Amino acid sequence: MSLEKMTSNVHPRSAFQHRDFRFYVSARFLALCAHQMLAVALGQYVYKLTHNPLHLGYIGLALFFPKFGFTLIAGHTADHFDRRLIILICRIVQWMCMMGLIVFSLTGFQPFWILYALLLLMGTANAFDGPASQSIVPDLVPPEHFHNAVTWGSSIMQAAFIAGPALGGWLYALFGKAIFVFVAVAFIRFASIVLIAKIKTRSLSSQGEITAHLLSKSLFAGLHYVWKTKIILGTISLDLFAVLLGGAVALMPIFANDILHVGPAGLGMLRAAPSVGAAVMAISIAYLPPMKRSGLVLLWCVGIFGVMTIIFGLSKNIMISLVALILMGGVDMVSVVIRGVLVQTQTPPAMRGRVSAVNLVFIGASNELGEFESGLTAAWFGVIPSVILGGLGTLAVVGLWAWKFPEIRTYKGT
Repeated sequence: MSLEKMTSNVHPRSAFQHRDFRFYVSARFLALCAHQMLAVALGQYVYKLTHNPLHLGYIGLALFFPKFGFTLIAGHTADHFDRRLIILICRIVQWMCMMGLIVFSLTGFQPFWILYALLLLMGTANAFDGPASQSIVPDLVPPEHFHNAVTWGSSIMQAAFIAGPALGGWLYALFGKAIFVFVAVAFIRFASIVLIAKIKTRSLSSQGEITAHLLSKSLFAGLHYVWKTKIILGTISLDLFAVLLGGAVALMPIFANDILHVGPAGLGMLRAAPSVGAAVMAISIAYLPPMKRSGLVLLWCVGIFGVMTIIFGLSKNIMISLVALILMGGVDMVSVVIRGVLVQTQTPPAMRGRVSAVNLVFIGASNELGEFESGLTAAWFGVIPSVILGGLGTLAVVGLWAWKFPEIRTYKGT
């Protein structure tokens, strides 16, 4: 029986039959929830201290630099060492960074380079965590359950993106200080460490001595594979430029405080709204038949993302803003699932870590570097014009990519 036939016949929750996958997604939920809680509290904390959108952009820049600098090494590491151990070490480092943030906030207003140094270290751990976390999934479930595992992994991710910002915003509004959110994040990250430690699966590392020449070849193999595989290059670069231009996440503290006037609790709602749409869409995808024209669906979804970005930028009403963000999250979820399945199924098992690393640096550029771009353009042109221009830029990218990458238009899925 073919893999496609087996995939179409599996139970909608088949991935959860496997113990290690359950531990993995539980740990992933907690880690992502903690990350989103931190993003809400940190954005509010920094904006209240500086009232400067550029400092909000610096947060994204501090998290992006390590991902950009260590991507090739992180991908190589994920393909040559035990992925579970890599994840475990990275989660411990992330927890230690949270303890550092707690100490920083307790000592009062300090030079901001200390905060950004902690974020750089956290970003370094994230850079190694990402490729190992993505490429370990095929080790946790059989091939016929992999598509289901990717879909549910995305659903769990979006559930964390709902719960995390809402909980972070609620805690900040309740206590009025970021320190309480930081402490909660530290506890949640520790629980994630415990769950990862319970995973029994050990991924097989590449054997043999690695010479300097072979190491160099291995490090750049992921980039080479992505470059020559146009369908992968087109889809991940589409996400890069669309979200880089159209993302407005870094500016949400300004929208919450100065435009919509809803405060930190409202900021949590704004941060959670895209994930509400994404979670509903992800669960729907899990129960629906596979998409037959995935490439065209991807292009349409990114286009809708751009339109909703413009509406969000123009809105002065919290309900309209929330609806726009929910729809943005829903269409983005479709593209996440399509890209996630495409990258893993179009990549040989021995290359998944390195290709995942390249994919993650594209995602990191679109998210963290996009936050810096948002802060910079907001400082130059104003908050609302920068968001509207970003949405228009996303629409332009969709049209250009549909022309330059015909492989996307004709891609039908797996």
